[in-house]
Amino acid sequence: MIPLGTKERTEVFENVRKAVAKKIFAPGFDAKVWARVCEAHRERILAADTVEEFEAEVRALLAELKISHITFFHRSLLKIPPQYAIGATFQREQVNGMAHWMFQDVHEGSPPHIAGVQPGDLLLEIEGNAVSPPEPPAFRMGGFCEVGIEKLNGERTTVKLGVPLPSSKWHPIVRPRLVSWSKPQPGIGLLKVTGFPGQVGIDLAKEIDHAISELRDCDRLIIDLRGNPGGGAGGLRLMSYMTPGKIPVGYSVTQKRAAKGFKKEKLPRFGKIPSRKIALYPLMLRYAFSDRSIVMVTEGLGPQPFHGRIVLLVNQHTASAAETITGFAKENKLATIVGTKTPGQVLGGTGFKMGHGFVLRIPVVTFHTWNGDTLEGRGVEPDQVVEFSREALKERADPQLENAVETARHL
Repeated sequence: MIPLGTKERTEVFENVRKAVAKKIFAPGFDAKVWARVCEAHRERILAADTVEEFEAEVRALLAELKISHITFFHRSLLKIPPQYAIGATFQREQVNGMAHWMFQDVHEGSPPHIAGVQPGDLLLEIEGNAVSPPEPPAFRMGGFCEVGIEKLNGERTTVKLGVPLPSSKWHPIVRPRLVSWSKPQPGIGLLKVTGFPGQVGIDLAKEIDHAISELRDCDRLIIDLRGNPGGGAGGLRLMSYMTPGKIPVGYSVTQKRAAKGFKKEKLPRFGKIPSRKIALYPLMLRYAFSDRSIVMVTEGLGPQPFHGRIVLLVNQHTASAAETITGFAKENKLATIVGTKTPGQVLGGTGFKMGHGFVLRIPVVTFHTWNGDTLEGRGVEPDQVVEFSREALKERADPQLENAVETARHL
């Protein structure tokens, strides 16, 4: 436990209170409600005399907002959600009358995948400490940790997971494979994308190009975005393969732009991912003075053999840029969406230093579909709801994927 003095606690709390009131931009935020919630939590927060306890209390305060893309952490702790830390997601599951966290998405190349963990396995412990809902699992970055799991067949075991530091070159842990492809049946291509790293996504766009070229003989395409937490603009390449022409995806707006008033048709447009990194410089100059209010437009890549026969696989972890893709497909009727409802988390965030090693990340940009719909807090309903459960996994390897394949066959 790291001690934290009264003066430091008060200073950081006041910085958080003021930063949220002044800088946050999100649907449903009410400054008066925020002020009341802060006062209700003030005593508990200022009584938390260690970094760990203080972090937990401030996070409890921020959770009252029920707004996505908000986090608060101390740099020394480096505990982050599993989709970013270990390339896996979890689903709450009742087993023998008890609530557990079940591994849901285990991405290829991730630490759990390397350790032999599979969807449907239960997470029992992290470093000897029991883990169960409602407290979400979190992993300390840098090094290894032992986790206790229960396999689908009931066997209990312990595995070691490597949890890499962000952008670490020395750590020998493989990141999840971002793009993979296969052909579950003749004529049906399966393209899985697990994230959209990078602000512009040049390297990712090239990987998607390669995958599509490998699937060129397929006249049906399944795009698997389950467990994809989003990221940068690389998702534009994926949306551009869903439709032949250049059509608007949606627009992002900052608090400053919204206050001034705007016409979406007049906002700066982003409609092409550069093929080379040297092209980033003119792109940066073009948007250097932009306030992040922007329209995204597909690239116009031309006809594809699978157009009109696309299935999109999503779940409650398909967020941010991945959820934008889902909303775009739904609005323009470009795909049959299969799985479970997306979480409604599509805001753009920025980090702010709060002093004494603490960082607050809050949303400062809202996203709207071209028709003006707001996905934040609402999510996207699939056309075909297919649940994911431990019992179903005991009978079928992947019930959601099997349903997607069957749907694709009949398109």
